[in-house]
Amino acid sequence: MPRSKSTFQEPLTESEQVFELAAELFRVMSAPMRLKIISSLCNGEKNVGQLLEEIDTTQPNMSQHLNTLYQAGVLGRRREGVQIYYRITNDRVVTLCRAVCTQIAIDTQ
Repeated sequence: MPRSKSTFQEPLTESEQVFELAAELFRVMSAPMRLKIISSLCNGEKNVGQLLEEIDTTQPNMSQHLNTLYQAGVLGRRREGVQIYYRITNDRVVTLCRAVCTQIAIDTQ
């Protein structure tokens, strides 16, 4: 008896997995606010207040984007008293952001 596509999915090949992971990373990085956060954290660990001093947005919006980046494994966090400090844990994201943003900056000059 043939299986329906809704209940059975072929396992992804290694190259398909790479494309799926790359697409997910691009999705996470697709918001300009998240790129600003990543750029700010390239200079070191910061708490939400420090990020808000550099990036013009509301605290709830900042927290939402930080949580998305954290859930995706791009950022790590630690608590110190009432403050939560964020840091980049995926250096490949930094390399990718710098490469893309540098190329765009060159193309716009």
